[in-house]
Formats: sequence, C-alpha cells, structure tokens
Amino acid sequence: MPSLKDVKMKIVGVGKTKQITKAMNMVASAKLRGAQARIERFRPYATKYRQVLADLARKVEGNAHPLLAEHEEKKNCAVVMVTSDRGLCGSFNGNIITQALKLAKEKTDAGMSVSFACVGRKGRDAARKAGYNMLTCYADRMGSIDFALAGSVADEVINGYETLAFDEVWLVYGEFVSMGHQPPRSLCLLPLKALEDVDGDGGAADAPREGNGPHCEYVYEPKEEKLLAELLPRYVRVQVYRGLLDTSASEHAARMAAMDNATRNCNELINSLTLLYNKTRQAAITSELIDIVGGAEALNG
Repeated sequence: MPSLKDVKMKIVGVGKTKQITKAMNMVASAKLRGAQARIERFRPYATKYRQVLADLARKVEGNAHPLLAEHEEKKNCAVVMVTSDRGLCGSFNGNIITQALKLAKEKTDAGMSVSFACVGRKGRDAARKAGYNMLTCYADRMGSIDFALAGSVADEVINGYETLAFDEVWLVYGEFVSMGHQPPRSLCLLPLKALEDVDGDGGAADAPREGNGPHCEYVYEPKEEKLLAELLPRYVRVQVYRGLLDTSASEHAARMAAMDNATRNCNELINSLTLLYNKTRQAAITSELIDIVGGAEALNG
C-alpha cells in the first residue's frame, strides 16, 4: 500500500491539473463566442454566393473561364487542409487529418500526385510525416485569421490550376455544426464545373425546392463572362475563408468539451485518491495501535 505522503502528493498534483483544465475550458468558452458569431454571420453570405455563382455558371459555356474548364488529363491534385495549431481538443484534429489522408490516398490510387497546402501546425506535421509534398504552410495563424490569409492560400492554388500545375484542388476542414458536433468536411474547390450541377445547399440545381419559395431568376450586368472573371477567383477565397472560420469555431468547441471531460475525470480521480488516502491513514493508525497494545501486554507479562 502506498505511503500517506505519496497519496497526498498525487491528490495535490491532480488538483493542480484540474485548475489548468478548468481555466482552459473557460478560455475556450470565451473564444468560442466570438468565433461562433463570425461563422454564423459569414455562412449565409458564402451560401448565397455559391447559389448566385451556380446560376451564373449555367448560363455560360464551360470554356468561358479557366476555372470552369476541367482538365482532360488529371495528374496532380492539391489538398488545402485546415487544422488547429494546438492540441488538447480531443479527436478534432485527428478526424480532419484522417479525412485529408484518406482523400490523398484515393487520388494517389487513381494515379495522381498529391501536394498539401496546410493552415495549422497539426496538419502540417501530419502531412510531412506521411511523406507528401508541401506546397505551403501557415503555422501559428489560426489565432488571428482574416480574409488576407484566405486570399493568400486561394491565390496560390488558383494560379496553380490556371497554369496547369494542378488538375484538382480540394479543401478539407472541420465544420461547426453544433457545440457537440464538428465533423470533417471535404469540398472540391477546383474545377468549378460542379457549380453547374449543385446549388448552394449541396443539392441538385434543378430539384424542386420545398419551403423556400420559387426559384430566383437573376439578370446580370455586365455580361456573364466579365462577371465570372471577377467572381470565380473570389468564390475560391470565400470558400477557403469559410473553412478557416468553421475550423476556428470547431476547434474551440472541441477544446471546451475535451477540457470539461478532463475536469470531470480529475474530480473522479481526486475522490478515488481521497478514499485511498483515508484507507491508508486508517491502516497506519491500526498498525500503531497494535504495536502499542502489544508493547503494553509485553510489559504486563
């Protein structure tokens, strides 16, 4: 049985760990409020942007813009992976990394060469460990994300697609659905031909809409081709920025849940160690009493 000093030191150590996890839970909760407000404000804009662009893409030919054209031979694929810079958020980063590596394996099995553009230290380390080529990486930037960061990432893959360096570009990120649900998502950024068949909610463009009213018919000025030249690159930037905001909010929600579980486990461990401490102390007292009684009996004898 461990000594009283050892058990007491363990109780003190677990208590200090509990203070840390509780403080991290409070910090994540405070950061989550701001991150959640940002993604909830931006998501309707990104969804509507995709809907309008899908309607615009259906009115032009596939070769009206390089980003709408699908390359005949698909040899190279770029994957933009968005993760957090820090850990202690449960399986959040692991799920995104697993999704990205699964996508990369599918493209590799199809005979394509896969390269990664990573935002977040965890994704960068995982892609390097897996042996994939690294296009670019932005570490220690998830705490201060802005549209300029999304523009830098998007411009690099757009330039690569237009110069035929990439034949496909995918975005993998963590979507913030609720406080307890942040699933990994993969979105095909380029080619944008998929916009002709998919609306902003991921359904068929010509499918009947229930509860959303009649389908809107847009009139464009100037011509659709001129608008596409301006809107298509911005669409890629908007989707990358949405992925950054979603991942940021998801990271804080996942960390909040993980630290809450850790605090609860600390409480259970403290109760268990306290019970062990009391049993150890009682055993020590009983042993001392036995020695005293034995010594007294020896003197009387």
